[in-house]
Amino acid sequence: MSETVILCRTDELSSGQAKRFDVGGHRIALVRTDDEFHAIGDRCSHENYSLAEGEVWVDEREIECPRHGSTFDLRTGTPCSLPATHAVAVYEVKVADGNVSVVLP
Repeated sequence: MSETVILCRTDELSSGQAKRFDVGGHRIALVRTDDEFHAIGDRCSHENYSLAEGEVWVDEREIECPRHGSTFDLRTGTPCSLPATHAVAVYEVKVADGNVSVVLP
């Protein structure tokens, strides 16, 4: 049974910014690229570092792990560069009435 949880207001993140949220046992990096919001697992699959602390590549729709430089596709969670070789979780995002929500599995 899935659950939809509000994380923040749309105006709390600017394009190119990421923020970590801990909800329902999930550690999520919410990332804004222009007018889109993406939610992925916040732990780099190479080592346990917060992706929300990394650089957001807006045009590429990727986020870079601040520790070893692996980048992850914000739409699929797939690593785009080494040393990471495993994808991170991707969560469905809903935007309504100025709120950004994620759907938890």
